[in-house]
Amino acid sequence: MFKLSLLDRGMKKIVFATNNVHKLQELRQMIGGMYEVLGLADIGCHEDIPETTGVIEGNAEMKARYVKEHYGYDCFSDDTGLEIDALGGEPGVYSARYAGPGHDSEANIDKVLKKLDGIDDRTARFRTAIALLQGDELHMFEGQVEGVILTERHGTGGFGYDSIFQPVEGDGSTFAQMSPEQKNSISHRGRAVARLVEFLKSQQ
Repeated sequence: MFKLSLLDRGMKKIVFATNNVHKLQELRQMIGGMYEVLGLADIGCHEDIPETTGVIEGNAEMKARYVKEHYGYDCFSDDTGLEIDALGGEPGVYSARYAGPGHDSEANIDKVLKKLDGIDDRTARFRTAIALLQGDELHMFEGQVEGVILTERHGTGGFGYDSIFQPVEGDGSTFAQMSPEQKNSISHRGRAVARLVEFLKSQQ
């Protein structure tokens, strides 16, 4: 039984299947005006949604389908992986829990820096996949940004691995040193969301 509520009155709602307040804020800035973007907490979803496919596209789709099937809302979900060439593509799909199940960003960064200690090749990329489920229709949007992993943290903004990722594009700053607007203009998530927004606008 769907758990629709009074939230469904008024402006058209769409759920972003995340509990990450930073990501939710970013997406609200970028999608604002077309939909009221709800997070999982806003619809009363406190379950640990499975992410077990082994690829970011599959995990994004799995989360979107879970919300649609259990709560009834149209939903989009993202999954992001940091792929470091010298580590064979790690942490990849395990980026958020690389150092353990606690989703500890600082511990994840420490593990990456330790593994890369003494390694010259520090090329890496972020990839984001967004799965949008509207009714029975699934749409997928992707974004990617190339960069390098620095030897130490720089900047206090952003989240995740932002303080050690320096994109090839830009002025040499890490994502953590950029304003949200600067980051969104070139980031993997920004590019994937831009494609999502373009698609949503085409439906207005």
